[in-house]
Amino acid sequence: MSDLIKSELTNEMLQDLRKQYASRPESSILERAVTQNGINNVAKDKDVKSKLNPVFSVEVETGKVSNQKRSGRCWLFSILNTLKHRFAKQYNVKDFELSQNYLFFWDKIERANIFYDRMIATAGLPTNDRTVEFYLAGPGTDGGQWAMAASLVQKYGVMPTSAFPETNVSENTTDLNEVLNLKLRRDGMNLRNMVNNDATDEEINNSRDKMLSEVYRIAGYTLGVPPKTFDFEYRDDKKKYHLDEKLTPKSFYAKYFSDVDLDDYVVLSNSPDKAMNKTYSMSAQNNVVGGTNIEFLNLSMPELKAAAIKQLKAGETVWFGNDVTRQLSRKEGFLDADLYHYDELFDLNLSMTKAERLEYHQAEVSHAMTLTGVDLVNDQPTKWKIENSWGEKNGVNGYFVMADNWMDEYVYEVVVNKKFLNDDQRELLNQAPEELKPWDSLA
Repeated sequence: MSDLIKSELTNEMLQDLRKQYASRPESSILERAVTQNGINNVAKDKDVKSKLNPVFSVEVETGKVSNQKRSGRCWLFSILNTLKHRFAKQYNVKDFELSQNYLFFWDKIERANIFYDRMIATAGLPTNDRTVEFYLAGPGTDGGQWAMAASLVQKYGVMPTSAFPETNVSENTTDLNEVLNLKLRRDGMNLRNMVNNDATDEEINNSRDKMLSEVYRIAGYTLGVPPKTFDFEYRDDKKKYHLDEKLTPKSFYAKYFSDVDLDDYVVLSNSPDKAMNKTYSMSAQNNVVGGTNIEFLNLSMPELKAAAIKQLKAGETVWFGNDVTRQLSRKEGFLDADLYHYDELFDLNLSMTKAERLEYHQAEVSHAMTLTGVDLVNDQPTKWKIENSWGEKNGVNGYFVMADNWMDEYVYEVVVNKKFLNDDQRELLNQAPEELKPWDSLA
């Protein structure tokens, strides 16, 4: 075996690589085309535009899209999109907006709180332990899962953006994340040292309380401190004036979203690197102590689609997790598994199954968006309407078109009400979930 290993690139080998490249008759023309126009412009499928015509047989009426700008809050935007659509329909306010900044503020506090618990619990493990490394990798980052957003809504309620608007920092979180990563890692180091040096519980808890107060200060300076009460003042689409005074975020949520029980919703995953028809949990990513646990029911993609279609037909949009970085035309708002033909351009076999991409880290759940429509031909989906949170300058006024083949390959989670599952699927929810490693492919 060792005789076959060639670690050093010799001059002979480099000359051979050059000859092989020059021997291909297409090399010169493709070099000129790609260097002057870019990989995607040359590899792009010319027929995608006609294929992804933005017309859908099933469509939920929605309004203007939101804009997360330079932040990783898509998971919050997507859950608030599903809520605001319900409000808009019930109260006749088409372009109503819920405050993403409000939930973001509390996520920073809750995420620090649970991080301190984890640092104390794992203080006996070395810092190069894989679980500890996972916790330290990005304690101040702003990505998340559906259950994390649900936990925040259930604990803190919601409020309109007019009561707690965006800030410069909430719209560009890079600096905040850098400060929080530094702060939390230093806090983690100090808490671990205190545990390992036999500090008393009282000493540890006092230090922990001081650390959390400092995180609250950071969040307050950068995001603002949410008001305890607010007045909800608006005009509906018929120009009728409304005023609801002295609301709290929880009373606002209870009053205006009384028909929503987030516990009725389940995350259906399609992760073919794992056994199907099983439930899985990922408590290492939970953000709220005592909140909703991150759990998935792993099913086939046709089952995910069927449940999503039922919910759309019932007039309700669908939160979904995906890998938006793959086969995307951001400006046009196209998502198609065959959008860019890299294999043809470079004359390579680049094929990997969905399971292989997950196993070998070519895939990740990098984004959350909202399904708002689907085009059915002979009862089968061909393309889907997507509400993104990247503003109106991308896609068609911020809405994207997703080919059904892209959903097969790059969608990993949809969130649906349990009533849209069949009896067998609901029965699967009764099984005890298998705990996934913190670094699992669905992380």
